[in-house]
Amino acid sequence: MPPSLLRWSALFMALSLSACDDAPRFTQAEPGEARSGGEATVRKSDQNAFSMPSANLSPTRRLDFSVGNSFFRSPWVIAPSTTTARDGLGPLFNTNGCQNCHIKDGRGHPPTPDSDNAVSMLVRLSIPNEPAYAKVIEQLGIVPEPVYGGQFQDMAVPGVAPEGKVRVEYEPLTVRFKDGSEVELRKPKLQITQLGYGPMHPDTRFSARVAPPMIGLGLLEAIPEAAILANAQAQAKANNGIAGRPNRVWDDAQQKTVLGRFGWKAGQPNLNQQNVHAFSGDMGLTTSLRPFDDCTDAQTACKQAPNGNGPDGEPEVSDNILRLVLFYSRNLGVPARREVGSPQVLAGKNLFYQAGCQSCHTPRFTTAADAAEPELANQVIRPYSDLLLHDMGEGLADHRSEFQAGGRDWRTPPLWGIGLTQTVSGHTQFLHDGRARNLLEAVLWHGGEAQAAQRQVLSFNAEQRAALLAFLNSL
Repeated sequence: MPPSLLRWSALFMALSLSACDDAPRFTQAEPGEARSGGEATVRKSDQNAFSMPSANLSPTRRLDFSVGNSFFRSPWVIAPSTTTARDGLGPLFNTNGCQNCHIKDGRGHPPTPDSDNAVSMLVRLSIPNEPAYAKVIEQLGIVPEPVYGGQFQDMAVPGVAPEGKVRVEYEPLTVRFKDGSEVELRKPKLQITQLGYGPMHPDTRFSARVAPPMIGLGLLEAIPEAAILANAQAQAKANNGIAGRPNRVWDDAQQKTVLGRFGWKAGQPNLNQQNVHAFSGDMGLTTSLRPFDDCTDAQTACKQAPNGNGPDGEPEVSDNILRLVLFYSRNLGVPARREVGSPQVLAGKNLFYQAGCQSCHTPRFTTAADAAEPELANQVIRPYSDLLLHDMGEGLADHRSEFQAGGRDWRTPPLWGIGLTQTVSGHTQFLHDGRARNLLEAVLWHGGEAQAAQRQVLSFNAEQRAALLAFLNSL
């Protein structure tokens, strides 16, 4: 037997002796494991891997996907303009196009020291909840900062002052493995400067959020609610320290509280509302579901600035454009996994389960038969997320609530496609604020409910850590 296979055989044997009794042990790839998005999985692993339509879309429906892509990719302009289909940007905004945040439909990043604007990282704002704001909290999940609102916007049209500047500084934090190896993490310190509208409320809560990848969102939307809630019930019944909870959020169209799925704290119920709020908060664009500019009463120039609404009050983003962008965002395919049967990847998969990571990063679901798009129905998918909220500890806390999510709670992010982040986005900055510079740092920031898993990883030797990373990079 070649030395490399002998080495991995020894690692498998060690795992079989040390793994938890109830953890599965994998010696070969599972059937269909490489097809993370079921029949919608795309076979591309280059810089455009996150920008491909679901593989099972018909040629006719790919035309709608391409048109939606054009509105997602192209910049919007200031009103009034001769480009009436794309005018109305601002008055306050974070970027002028969706693609600027979701670079190549991938992951955003914190601003660099020489950046003029944060662009693909935004900052959420709120003040502590009070009974007097009960209706606001029911519909927004927060109490917005009185002057600056719920989202800090560092860009503006001429004649309107931007809200200020966003910068991030870092403090070093050293973590040591059982074998003596050390990793230096970086703890972010958010800096908000050059405030354009005076001081903020003294109890303002801040939460930095980088743009997440766009792949597989329609498949996540198609997971049956019952399956998500069943995971929460199973975790509670297990009574092992993992206790995922669904967020309950306001649905603007239905005017009622429903299950949350999208956003870093599962604060949005569906993709259409996610898109509507992004058009509004990120670019200052009105829609029929959110027909007002994102200006507070204190921002007079913002309220008085021209807009791109039609003569009869049509919103800046027409219902047809919104439909096409929704179709596009639902059908961005998930890339196939790589090297799923290699000894090192399988060893890393066993370590992933040994540490208990699968308790929150649920590997597999079957989408509903009545999915919004027929191509996304009845698909066996492997997102590695339960879409539930988990207490991730004080180290990752933003101390800002959002509907039923507390200040230490985060939705389990899907892991599919994570190994292609460098290829697509040109960096490997992970977690909600991009503090982790690689996957190992991201794992080591886990606390709270994930503290036991983090301690397991700290006990791994160099070869085991390499295997775990090989598995994660295969996703």
